[in-house]
Amino acid sequence: MKYVVVLGDGMADQPIPDLGDKTPLQYANTPMMDELAKKSEIGMVHTVPEGMSPGSDTANLSVLGYDPKKYYSGRSPLEALSIGVPMKDTDVALRCNLVTLSEEDAPYEQLTIEDHSSSEIDTEDAAILLDAVKEALARDGYDFYLGTSYRHCLVIDKGAVMPLTPPHDVLGQTIGQYLPKDDILREMMEKSYQVLKNHPLNIARKEAGLHPANSCWFWGAGTKPALTSFEEKTGKSGAMISAVDLLKGIAVGSFMKVITVEGANGGLHTNYRGKAKAAVDVLTKDGYDFVYVHVEAPDEMGHQGSVSRKVEAIEHLDQEIIRPIYEALQEAGEDFCMLVLPDHPTPICIRTHTGDSVPYMLYNSTEQLEHQWHYNEIEAEAAGNYVSEGHKLIDYLFTK
Repeated sequence: MKYVVVLGDGMADQPIPDLGDKTPLQYANTPMMDELAKKSEIGMVHTVPEGMSPGSDTANLSVLGYDPKKYYSGRSPLEALSIGVPMKDTDVALRCNLVTLSEEDAPYEQLTIEDHSSSEIDTEDAAILLDAVKEALARDGYDFYLGTSYRHCLVIDKGAVMPLTPPHDVLGQTIGQYLPKDDILREMMEKSYQVLKNHPLNIARKEAGLHPANSCWFWGAGTKPALTSFEEKTGKSGAMISAVDLLKGIAVGSFMKVITVEGANGGLHTNYRGKAKAAVDVLTKDGYDFVYVHVEAPDEMGHQGSVSRKVEAIEHLDQEIIRPIYEALQEAGEDFCMLVLPDHPTPICIRTHTGDSVPYMLYNSTEQLEHQWHYNEIEAEAAGNYVSEGHKLIDYLFTK
């Protein structure tokens, strides 16, 4: 038996008036998911433990079978693993977003955060800007590392874990009350704005109609993680396919195979087909038991507040990830289980994550189920199946 998880990050939502009071998942044209739902178990799963922040870090750990209450040590350290940062036990890693702040003539703390991703800046542009930041903000014990797109890393020698606000939680708001209490971090953020605001690359980005990446934003502090091996824990050899450093870091920490797909960028126009092919190949050619296909686009579109693009991302997931994987495994004659779900909701109305339960769909090619369900939040809840502890869902998958 082969096992596939297709994770549509932030895919779950709430009914939206512009969609006739349907959720994006209800509204989207998803013939493959609708076909599978009629042969699958659907239900709801609670992926984020009560009292924990509803992030992709805690939620994806949970979906992979790691209880966040036991294994979570912060978001940024997981990302640091994926880019090869040599963390010591006494280090603290922080996410360093390159964000877009408003550029009116006002003190830094009175500026507004406009975009947490700087128009989904590509890594090549980000590298140029991060080099300028490194040079201007050089300080003993504070080291910057390039990640992917807008997502980068700052490691502090003998640092302290402190509460810091994710930028996507405060979009459109004045930043003053959300700045770090730590004087050094706050000074570095303000200085980064002074360095980046008039950087030639940002001037060119604005002329091209793109948001400037004009400030660093620190968040997600944590210490070196210690995950147990996925294969030792589950008895299954596993592979990860994602464009996002966080997911790659979880895979590195749990000794899963990390597959890099050319053109996979975490955005709306990522290489969906390439991800699907890589998933099929790792199962059928490389002999792995399990593959986790993570797609960031629905979450990004939720943060952007774009209803149409979130619907489009879900439709790409249906036709360019789920369908080709399903058809290829059927053609190969493999018995397989496919689990489709989000990690958490990212409702358009608030443009950030919530910790609400999410819909799951579990298909087993060896079972002959017949339902009239469609896969969406409303019908999954109506089905009556509920998994209260998300980290136990993968054990259920492996016993199907």
